[in-house]
Amino acid sequence: VFEEMAGKTLLARDATAEQIAPLQPDLVIFKTYMREKVGMPVEILGIPVIYLDLETPDQFYADLRTIGQVFGNSTHAEYLIAMYQANEARISEGLAGLSETEKPSVLVLEYKNKGGELTFSVPPANYLQTVIVERAGGVPVWKDVITDGGWTVVTLEQIAAWDPQIIFIVDYSGTAVEVVTGLKQDPKWQVMQAGSTGKIYAFPSDFLSWDQPDPRWGLGELWLATRIYPEGFQSVDMLAEVRNFYTNFYGLDEKAINE
Repeated sequence: VFEEMAGKTLLARDATAEQIAPLQPDLVIFKTYMREKVGMPVEILGIPVIYLDLETPDQFYADLRTIGQVFGNSTHAEYLIAMYQANEARISEGLAGLSETEKPSVLVLEYKNKGGELTFSVPPANYLQTVIVERAGGVPVWKDVITDGGWTVVTLEQIAAWDPQIIFIVDYSGTAVEVVTGLKQDPKWQVMQAGSTGKIYAFPSDFLSWDQPDPRWGLGELWLATRIYPEGFQSVDMLAEVRNFYTNFYGLDEKAINE
């Protein structure tokens, strides 16, 4: 997709200001959480820096406007934002008339398998995963318990106590479908509401999972709505949405999208 990568210098995830400075960049873009550890030392060297948060839709729009200014293309930034907002308006329309008591309880779990040690974690209240569940018509059962910090490991007992109506499994290593297949066959999960009704779903992904603060979150939010409140979104064709997204946002042709 981006063949020019072959000629680029790739820095390690924990690169320091001393490794960045020799590249003589005109600008360095960091996530906000990196400001104190790496951003400020780069600023001290006199290198221009901007920070992107991206953790909620509103912050994403603000950051997209910043990127538009950086590249002298605010018009395109507004074009992209308008497409996201049109998608959100469509979701709101599909949820119209849905009362709070009709909204199902939802749990998003990140699955990890490190050397055979299995863990499940939930995001804090201010993360994008929580926000898009609410915007898609669900009630995040963990929201009032995990209010800050990062992803927090939870026990099977806690998951059972929450007993949500719908569970979404996120696996950043790419095996969410296999994980969900296993959970649906596990007696411990079958006794929960979501397990007994078969409403345990693998969060979609391609190169990246659609739940993250990445441009794909718009797809993830729409897909969530089709699973949380299918009655309101029967006409949505997610494969068509995928093609439209990668055509409009990335300018990819049909062949590249299908691959």
